[in-house]
Amino acid sequence: MPRQATLSDKSKPTAQPRTRTETLRARLADEIVSGALEPGTPLDEQELAARFGVSRTPVREAIRQLSASGLVRVRPHRGALVALPTPRELNDMFEVMAELEALCAGLAARSMTAVERRALETLHEDLRVLVHKGDPARYHEKNETFHAAIYAGSHNSYLAELTLMTRARVAPFRRAQFRAAGRLGGSYCEHDLIVQAILRGDQGGAAAAMRAHIGIVRDAFRSYAEAANS
Repeated sequence: MPRQATLSDKSKPTAQPRTRTETLRARLADEIVSGALEPGTPLDEQELAARFGVSRTPVREAIRQLSASGLVRVRPHRGALVALPTPRELNDMFEVMAELEALCAGLAARSMTAVERRALETLHEDLRVLVHKGDPARYHEKNETFHAAIYAGSHNSYLAELTLMTRARVAPFRRAQFRAAGRLGGSYCEHDLIVQAILRGDQGGAAAAMRAHIGIVRDAFRSYAEAANS
């Protein structure tokens, strides 16, 4: 009988190690979007704690965070269960995400300092290297930093905060799409259009490129989820 995975079974550490809650949330999110945990499946805190070798506290917090993404539905006094958003709900989430990120990219093209532009180019190059390595997990982590740099580059703290909050809602779906064949290379090419527009100060071009990118991310997740659940 195969040994149950625990949270001590970690991959190589990164510069910013995840907490137990973050690791547990990511693993449960992966199982939900891949179909390993089907919609309607109860999530028992005690069972999950035993399965992953942790206390119930990080389990409870991971479930709370997943409920904010729409992956889990928490029922008062009745526990939690897996609940994927409907196609309409998911589309609405990505539609808002696309507009917020487009606004960030447009403002970044206008407002980024020379130092911030060089840092964005460096992140873009790091992602290129990860595409060639074929490392979707590390690409996802660096991709989060890439997008956050654009939010910060908008020089609008309220917009950046709002965009980060919305991104947290769709993060499990954005993460899953990197497992689709050819998606890393596609993501990098879409990023390149965004970066080049920002570097030349093209506000409208940067916004349009980012909006198109998020639309492709949405469609890539749909394709991945359909293949995983077929």
